[in-house]
Amino acid sequence: MRTNFETLETLASYTINGLKENSVIEFETENREKLIESMATEYGVALATDEDIRDQAIEEVEDKMGVDNLPEDVTESEMFNHARKEIIKSFSGENIGGLYLVESLHEISNRMTKFLLNSELIDDVFGSDEDIHSFLVNTIRGFNPKKN
Repeated sequence: MRTNFETLETLASYTINGLKENSVIEFETENREKLIESMATEYGVALATDEDIRDQAIEEVEDKMGVDNLPEDVTESEMFNHARKEIIKSFSGENIGGLYLVESLHEISNRMTKFLLNSELIDDVFGSDEDIHSFLVNTIRGFNPKKN
């Protein structure tokens, strides 16, 4: 399965559902879609999708060959495949649900805890920072876009 921004939205929705069901956050129902999009955007800073990696690999090939010299289907080229593999290797190949970790899971959970505490779309957050962090680590670790 190829991952893209929709995958980040699925992760955000999965996270929000878990937080709401466990009474960690409160928000107005009409803000749900905005909250999902906002959280997905924040996740996008810390997680790379297949689409992100593809775009970055194309950019690297363009830099090396020049835009005018690109093969017609650059994604089938050996240079593209090599660039893509190197990018994935730079993430230590570590991924969750097809999303590559740009930051460690601990850093992602810290980022998302701050997001929850500072988001204008969330009315209230319950629990200590440590409890929220731990909840987020487990939620993110358990994410599978095929199931969630």
